[in-house]
Formats: sequence, structure tokens, C-alpha cells
Amino acid sequence: MSSYTFIWISILAIGAGTFVLRFAFLQLAGRVALPHAVTRALRFLPAAVLSAIILPAILRTAPGTLYFGLDNPRLIAGAIAALVAWTTRSVIATLVAGMGSLWALQALL
Repeated sequence: MSSYTFIWISILAIGAGTFVLRFAFLQLAGRVALPHAVTRALRFLPAAVLSAIILPAILRTAPGTLYFGLDNPRLIAGAIAALVAWTTRSVIATLVAGMGSLWALQALL
């Protein structure tokens, strides 16, 4: 079997597996009641996913390193954006404050 055949078979198998998993959840939605503990835990999923995406982007200054120093402009801008988000609950204000402070801090530091 050539390597191209193996690649195409792998792509098709992964695509079929992805389709089956998503289709199963869509078909079972509303028909199967999840336990209360599971639904309560799923409420925290978006915050956990966003934290897993945002925190490495804020703290990583070079590949393989995390930097918590006060001269890290991403960390300071992230803290400013978090404070604005907490006080205003406005996505637009959070984006403007976070990106504005990041650009200003990168120019100054």
C-alpha cells in the first residue's frame, strides 16, 4: 500500500469518526437526560476553554517559556481587559481597552 493510499484512508476514517460523533450528539439531544452533576459541570466549560486559549497567549513571550514579569505588555493588557470586562460587561469595551493598552504598552516598553 502506498503512502498516498494510507493518507487518504486516514483522512476518510477521521472524517467518518468526526461525523459519527457529532451526529450522535445531535440525534440524542433532548432525548437523553443528563445527570444534574454533568449539566452543572458543563456550565463551566466555556470559561475553561477560553482560559486554556487565552492564558498561554498572554504569558508566552518566546516558544517554550512563560513570563509573569510586570514588564510583559501582554500580561498587563490582559489584566486591564479583565478589569474592564468585569466592571462593564461589554465585549466592545473589553476589546478596545485590551487592544488599546497592548498597543500602547508595546510602544512604551
